[in-house]
Amino acid sequence: MHAPILVTPPTTMPVTLEEAKLHLKVEGDEENGLINGLIAGAVSYLDGWTGILGRALVEQTWRQDFDMFGCTMRLVLGPVSEIVSITYRNAAGQVSTVADSDYALVTDSLGPRVFWDAGYSAPGDLYEQGAVSVTYKAGYPTTPAVEADPDAVPPVSSAEASSTVPAALKVAILLMVGHWYANRETVAEGSFSELPFAANALIAPFRRMAL
Repeated sequence: MHAPILVTPPTTMPVTLEEAKLHLKVEGDEENGLINGLIAGAVSYLDGWTGILGRALVEQTWRQDFDMFGCTMRLVLGPVSEIVSITYRNAAGQVSTVADSDYALVTDSLGPRVFWDAGYSAPGDLYEQGAVSVTYKAGYPTTPAVEADPDAVPPVSSAEASSTVPAALKVAILLMVGHWYANRETVAEGSFSELPFAANALIAPFRRMAL
């Protein structure tokens, strides 16, 4: 198994600029750029393959490469909502796609994995390395935006797309943003690299456990 590769990054953040400004009690727009940067920094610290949680937050697409087919093909970044495709390369470099009916997504106590149909026969004569690629959607689903429709019965109000990232992680991100907003210097009293205790406590249950 190789390190996963990000195919499509998230299009939104787990918390909005408005939520962060409310948390910071900032009313003007002069520091919007700074606050957006702090949100991005906090999310980057937690999210994805390099994040300390070892999981995806907002919806994103990843590719996991394997050297061969296996009975247990773990997808290291959860939660996984969908397997987009499974492809493989033969020794000549030709790429083929596995039919959707030959596999399913299963999530057990150890996390998400590919479950093969009992009748599926894995092809041989594979390329030397990274021959099998599983592309999948990871992260907590995003509730899509809604356009206003005043003529509907009842009338529909507009709503922006919103993340379903757990509230504990959203609060942890806001605490990190608040901590960094209040301590902008590279050297501050105490250790700048340490997270607030409350943030550590909130993210602890979501850390990926080593297998």
